[in-house]
Amino acid sequence: MTDWIDLEARIRAHSPFLARQMDRYPAVVALLATGDFDAAMAAAQAQGVPEDGVAKSLRRRRGAIALVTAAADLAGAWDMDRVTRTLSDFADQALEEALAATFAERYPDAVPQGFVVLALGKHGSRELNYSSDIDPILLYDPTTLPHGEREDVADAAVRIGRRVSEILNARDGDGYVFRVDLRLRPSPEATPIALPVEAAIGYYESTAMGWEQAAFIRARPAAGNMALGDYFLRQIRPFVWRRSLDFGAIDAITDISRRIRDHYAQGQAFGPGYDLKRGRGGIREVEFFAQVHQLIHGGRDPSLRSGHTRTALRALAAAGVIEAEVAARLDEAYILFRTIEHRLQMVEDRQTHELPRNPESLDNVARLHGLADGAALLDLLRPHVEWVGANYDRLTAAPDDGSLSHDEDRLKAQLKEMGFVDADWAAARVAHWRDGTIRSLRSGASREALERLLPVLMPALATAPDPGRALNRLDDMIGRLPSAINFFKLLGARPGLVELLAEILSHAPALADVLSRRVELLEGLIDASAFDPVPPVDVLAQQFSALEAGEDYQALLDRVRQRVNDRRFALGVQIVRGGDPLEAGRGYGRVAEAAIEALAGATVAEFESAHGKVPGGEMVILALGRMGGGVLTHASDLDLVYLFTGDFLAESDGARPLGATQYFNRLGQRITNALSVSTAAGPLYEVDTRLRPSGAQGLLAVSLDSFAKYQREEAWTWEHLALTRARPVFGSAQARSALEAILTETLQRPRDFDELARQAVKMRGDIARHKPPASELDVKLVPGGLVDIEFLIHISQFHYRLGFDPDLGEALAELVAAGHLPAELIPAQELITRFLIVSRLVSPKSTEPPEATRPLVARACGATDWDALLESYAKARQSVGDAWRALAAPYQEDQDA
Repeated sequence: MTDWIDLEARIRAHSPFLARQMDRYPAVVALLATGDFDAAMAAAQAQGVPEDGVAKSLRRRRGAIALVTAAADLAGAWDMDRVTRTLSDFADQALEEALAATFAERYPDAVPQGFVVLALGKHGSRELNYSSDIDPILLYDPTTLPHGEREDVADAAVRIGRRVSEILNARDGDGYVFRVDLRLRPSPEATPIALPVEAAIGYYESTAMGWEQAAFIRARPAAGNMALGDYFLRQIRPFVWRRSLDFGAIDAITDISRRIRDHYAQGQAFGPGYDLKRGRGGIREVEFFAQVHQLIHGGRDPSLRSGHTRTALRALAAAGVIEAEVAARLDEAYILFRTIEHRLQMVEDRQTHELPRNPESLDNVARLHGLADGAALLDLLRPHVEWVGANYDRLTAAPDDGSLSHDEDRLKAQLKEMGFVDADWAAARVAHWRDGTIRSLRSGASREALERLLPVLMPALATAPDPGRALNRLDDMIGRLPSAINFFKLLGARPGLVELLAEILSHAPALADVLSRRVELLEGLIDASAFDPVPPVDVLAQQFSALEAGEDYQALLDRVRQRVNDRRFALGVQIVRGGDPLEAGRGYGRVAEAAIEALAGATVAEFESAHGKVPGGEMVILALGRMGGGVLTHASDLDLVYLFTGDFLAESDGARPLGATQYFNRLGQRITNALSVSTAAGPLYEVDTRLRPSGAQGLLAVSLDSFAKYQREEAWTWEHLALTRARPVFGSAQARSALEAILTETLQRPRDFDELARQAVKMRGDIARHKPPASELDVKLVPGGLVDIEFLIHISQFHYRLGFDPDLGEALAELVAAGHLPAELIPAQELITRFLIVSRLVSPKSTEPPEATRPLVARACGATDWDALLESYAKARQSVGDAWRALAAPYQEDQDA
């Protein structure tokens, strides 16, 4: 151990900050001189006394603790882990005392509860340096947080958080305690500094960004209600630790690294001015290298989840994720980098990570560390910086040569021989893929896989139904992929899929867009059963819900997304390859209903584990619109209404009880999230709940009794028209029957039909004015199109009190059979519906499909060619238009006036 006289001389010569602390705390220095660092630390802790007040007491202790820790560090008595843990523990202590003082000031008679400080970053991993900010997230429980009689609980939480920050940030002659940065909370530009815990959970379940996933590797409760903090972290664990391999995580973190390198460009080159934290080969790249592998593998292996960098590296090596030698060299470099970072900060207690540019200042830092001069310090750091940078660059390695020529003229000749008419354009696309500017192709492995695939891929594109369009869409798709390596490797291993891909890219931009998010969907087409008819809903729901031993709710969210999207994608390919769009539409409907059954059932069980059940109550889900009718398109969203049985005044019986209305509203939001939030397995459905009673301003979930009362007394005409396509899709048989009875009573109720018809005709006119068709082929909105058919059927249902079937085709058939509507409407409705379903795949903007795709659309709609389809389509519109005008004419006067 270093002799104290020499150490004191080194400190006074090279660290003005520590020298000032020595002068300020002579009793501590006296113990340091004996070499008893534990006794010196106890003395440092005693420097603040209650009579000083919490802020001054903490400031004094902070200065003394920094002195002892630095002395033990410089003497070699404490290793880096003990140094950073000591600093981190003091941060916990400071937060706890500041929080206790704040409660005592504001609510002296209340029990301090309902508020937790979560530590993130180096504080969260207990790796603080001498001059670190702390980056906490402040959460509270509105049901237990003390607040004044006339004080809103949210305002109370913000005031508590603000006061804690003031105590720690404030400066005087003794310095400060910690700089507090609260910007890691969700949407800091728009949210208060303290958030209710359930709102924060909702954010991380639904809209959090990828970098926040990495940030929570290091999160832990640091002060306040630790149980509340543990509850929050348990709830968001599926967001952080995803069970499916997330290869996009590499790109997400390396993209952050690239942006840091660009932003701090001056600190990238090694030498004076080098940024030890952000520079190439520095601290961040050690941390990011570990975190990339943790995010990819930690979902399946809990042993890899440590927020502490050195522990994480050891665990990754032990699990065989990284080589033991790599872990050892990274660990050695990390210790050195953090130690020198500490030396930089010891000089003047500045939050700096840059080696000084001034030679005298660089020499000073080196001598504080015990080296001869700045040159020796650079020599010590250089090999580690170079090795760490080269190791990190393995994640974005350089490309190899491939089978297609890299010579521009020779490449164009090769592509022309394959059949590309515009070989210049095709060559330009290949060159763009090779140049490394596309995110998904920045790694050497991705470009190597591309080069192996090009000799198979390019001929298939050259002979595709529409080569130029296929090439453009592939280019767009590659540009949107988080990583292209799995995509290229899949095609390389399954050459038969390349031709199918070319066909999809030629005809179906909607499918190409889905592929850009989840390229493994192609693999599902290898099995011939992918083209079998979709099984019944109950069978599908069981398939969607199947889990392996040990898998949890988060795994279910991923599994359902994978299986549902496999089915939806296969249905789209069936249409492209000649299947009946109407049958595919019914298949889409069964898939969506099975997804609701699987996810809502699992979400109910998950919710009950925390909040129990509401005695006599259960969730019931009502589908409307196309979902209610059971025939969807590839792009359909789900129009859902959440209802519940039982007494809305009841309360759940779980550990965290909720009143029935709050219970089912929160459960409804969870179900919506389960159906709509994008996970590692991708997105699922858009869910629209605006058709609920009172619309977007109303409660998300209401009781069956309230729903029935609303339909009797308050509902608008359009809401009753919407109920003609209503169908329960979740709930017990008893609950569904009760809901069906409400629907039947509402639809069959005697009413002023003329008034209903007048309002319905006005609605159709309003739609025509405010939502004009995109083109003559916008089969939904054109005159004589699908909206006219729907209004025609719904008004006729109320007129004759007949045919109240949510399936439009079934309702129309019943009305035609009774002689109330002309028979030619049946083939017209089927043609227009088929056209809608196929057009959502091939021309999502409802414009004319490309020439190469028109034969596909004609075939799907039962026509011999495009001209024949246009003729049939015109006749269908004429039939619908004539019938609509005949029905609407008596009620049109008010509209024309």
